[in-house]
Amino acid sequence: MQSEFIIEMLNIRKEFPGIVANDDITLQLRRGEIHALLGENGAGKSTLMSVLFGMYQPEKGEIRKNGEVVKINNPNDATALKIGMVHQHFKLVDVFSVLDNIILGAEDTKFGFLQKKEARKKVQQLSENYKLHVDLDAKVEDITVGMQQRTEILKMLYRDNEILIFDEPTAVLTPQEIDELMEIMRGFAREGKSILFITHKLNEIMAVADRCTVLRKGKYVGTVNVKDTNKQELSNMMVGRPVQLQVQKDEAKPGETILSVQGLTIPSKSSKKDAVKNVSFDVRAGEIVCIAGIDGNGQSELVYGITGLEKTSRGKITLNGTDISKASISKRNAAGLSHIPEDRHKHGLVLDDTLENNIVLQRYREPAFQKFGFIKKAAVREYAEKIIGQYDVRSGQGPVTLSRSMSGGNQQKAIIGREVDRENPLLIAVQPTRGLDVGAIEYIHSQLVSQRDAGKAVLLVSLELDEVMNLSDRILVMYEGEIVGELDPKQTTVQELGLYMAGAKRNTKGGEQA
Repeated sequence: MQSEFIIEMLNIRKEFPGIVANDDITLQLRRGEIHALLGENGAGKSTLMSVLFGMYQPEKGEIRKNGEVVKINNPNDATALKIGMVHQHFKLVDVFSVLDNIILGAEDTKFGFLQKKEARKKVQQLSENYKLHVDLDAKVEDITVGMQQRTEILKMLYRDNEILIFDEPTAVLTPQEIDELMEIMRGFAREGKSILFITHKLNEIMAVADRCTVLRKGKYVGTVNVKDTNKQELSNMMVGRPVQLQVQKDEAKPGETILSVQGLTIPSKSSKKDAVKNVSFDVRAGEIVCIAGIDGNGQSELVYGITGLEKTSRGKITLNGTDISKASISKRNAAGLSHIPEDRHKHGLVLDDTLENNIVLQRYREPAFQKFGFIKKAAVREYAEKIIGQYDVRSGQGPVTLSRSMSGGNQQKAIIGREVDRENPLLIAVQPTRGLDVGAIEYIHSQLVSQRDAGKAVLLVSLELDEVMNLSDRILVMYEGEIVGELDPKQTTVQELGLYMAGAKRNTKGGEQA
């Protein structure tokens, strides 16, 4: 008799130095179901899925497929068992084209020659069937994060996988892309594919999952039918306490202008057009201004231009009355700019260095941390321990943990702690809660609001519509490199915001136009 479960992970234990990531966890996936795996950052979700995908070997426990015990020594074994995984941090080769990334490792050859024509046909067919449109000839480094994710999904489909693992699949997507992804998942389930879906987002679980398994601090808490539960109950299971799902904040009291951007233009790396076109705005002390927009409309380049990561072709940036348009990154930091970057791996951390060194990255030259050019190790350790404690950064070996070995959410909390603690007049936060659980999001939101209330200017860039509506005092919408609308979150709706983001509506100086 065929087992009702296509995959069973029974009594799995996985340890790393100083930490038990999975402590006797059992997870059972039914055929054709969407099964959510919910837990805080560092709860062991990604580790458990990496065990299933053959990236880690468990110390104890067994995995069964269709009731039979299987041994998964590496990702190739997982692929042979028709298990595919889209990782939270994508496993793509930046300098390869989208098509080359999709077929990498599963190439069709004839007499030793690559059969790219057939591969292209198959990928195009899959992209039509599943509405996963992406430019197959573009280099991965030139496409948006949302498009990179589509590439990862097409990689799984190209290999005819029947068990699909999605690790935080919506952390980098716009609201419209999230809706599309949910529809794609439902389509997969209708076709009989089985989906494991790691997430922190309760809305998404309620929208698409059939069942949900909750982990907390590496242990199994329980599995529930989604139709029999609600968001509050799930968040309590996940965090172990009631969580405020709404942002608590008073009216803003804006003061003087801290950041002034005038006529900023930034060339695009991937096309002849400008990525940012003649953008002007101000951010004042004591307010949170949010740049909203669909991913790839110039928000990233705008932030790169302000922080010095990319050169601008025209325009002026003034911080606290000082022109920083041509200043180096370190001079901008010293002038009072803190930056929580969009890509924590590329721009936020030195992954193969310790957590403590990453926490003092911009400050090690200060007298508190060095004397005569020598680092004061005890001072660095003490400061790192303060940030780790204050921001609940969980890591196996505390300050000496390698940043690479930490969960994405804990890497994010370390960056946020480092940037907020620098007490600068301007804080630029780009997708600060990407990949964080409800408990951590509640904490980060309260930190941003308290920065605002302490008289700091906060420039927030977010793709999360709830976050945009709840946190911001003013919303600037970017579309195709321009600011097409300035909205008051108290006077607008998510639907109206969506119209501006899609370019269907503009609010010009002389009024609105559709």
